[in-house]
Amino acid sequence: QAQLVESGGGLVQAGGSLRLSCVASERTPSTYATGWFRQVPGKEREFVAAISWSTGSTTIADSVKGRFTISKNNAKNTIYLEMNSLKPEDTAVYYCAGGSWLTSYPPDYHYWGQGTQVTVSS
Repeated sequence: QAQLVESGGGLVQAGGSLRLSCVASERTPSTYATGWFRQVPGKEREFVAAISWSTGSTTIADSVKGRFTISKNNAKNTIYLEMNSLKPEDTAVYYCAGGSWLTSYPPDYHYWGQGTQVTVSS
């Protein structure tokens, strides 16, 4: 099964920017899309954005629309999440995940990375 490794998290002030990367060790035929999710302790994992490897179609959560952008580099097996105008409420562990559909539903994703912490200070 493919492995996913996230990077790019860190501490940033409100209004700042970060770019997260998710590198896949391989892209299996069943992996149609890769998504970004985030989770705060004590809360459910929240969908952020997802992208199709083949078509480039995207879906993005309303809570981050206009501030976050998801993109891909097929040659590098890498998905990016560009985060701008960050807010303290964006603080969370961000995970990428591989799935068979372009969906916001976490159970539709079959394998997950270990996560990267994003902390936005006010």
